[in-house]
Amino acid sequence: MKIKQGDKVIVTTGKDAGKEGVVSKVLRDINKVVIDGLNMRKHFMKAGSGNQGGIIEKPAAMNASNVAILDPKTKKPTRVGYSIDKDGKKTRITKASGSTLA
Repeated sequence: MKIKQGDKVIVTTGKDAGKEGVVSKVLRDINKVVIDGLNMRKHFMKAGSGNQGGIIEKPAAMNASNVAILDPKTKKPTRVGYSIDKDGKKTRITKASGSTLA
């Protein structure tokens, strides 16, 4: 999976298609990502010691194939590749413009 925590992505399919967000968590073993503020689900909290309880909204995991990384230069969805420097250091680059990703 070429998506990392902190990447700015755009959702390509589903109810949140076209919306942008930042990846807050990557679940590599099940090929899913959690994006802040997108794919919100209602979670019913039971009142207990110290908390009031009630209905809260939490972001749910979505399949990594439904998101694409945004190119920092063009602000459009792109694929990710790798480039190896002269020192042997591997860096992520965007396929569309060739700019490096953090």
